[in-house]
Amino acid sequence: MRDPPRDCPRCPRLVAYRLANRALFPDWFNAPVPGFGDPLARIAIVGLAPGLRGANRTGRPFTGDFAGLLLYDTLLALGLATGHYAEAADDGLVLEDVFVTNAVRCAPPGNRPTPAEVRACRPYLEATLAGLPNLKVVVALGRIAHDAAVRALGAPPARFPFAHGTVHHLPQGPVLIDSYHCSRLNTNTGVLTADMFRSVLEQAARA
Repeated sequence: MRDPPRDCPRCPRLVAYRLANRALFPDWFNAPVPGFGDPLARIAIVGLAPGLRGANRTGRPFTGDFAGLLLYDTLLALGLATGHYAEAADDGLVLEDVFVTNAVRCAPPGNRPTPAEVRACRPYLEATLAGLPNLKVVVALGRIAHDAAVRALGAPPARFPFAHGTVHHLPQGPVLIDSYHCSRLNTNTGVLTADMFRSVLEQAARA
């Protein structure tokens, strides 16, 4: 249950989008994107969903788009990854004590999943987080990922509202730390800077 099957049928809109992209881009991954990283990680990073030309193309979370540049360059700078990020699933990048996944595993139209699609994919997020035996910290990238992670960890989002840089001590399980999503939109508009993002991941490493 950690990863959906290649032809997961749970979300009709995402299934139709997946099939359309398989026809348009037959050499792309075009399937639910599995998590990536250290199976004994103490830090899990939860994003929103695969980007059409990023993870949906390459088959690895945050790989092939701008968000991956900021995420993986920051992990490398903090010693939480080794190797080199080359925007390809076979670039040899290795995450150290970190596991990366998404609240929704299939690429959604417009990079925006519906609430129903987030709910449908929650069992996979729950299983992923539960399957990390050493998990201590979850970093949520954006409000939708935050709400999905809070629910996956058995707590109500209304009691733990999203706020960048906030550390949430949930009733049980790991600590949750919020960050704005490391998207090009957020960085281009100044909502998130590289220093702000590094600070959140430094918090996670300390925790």
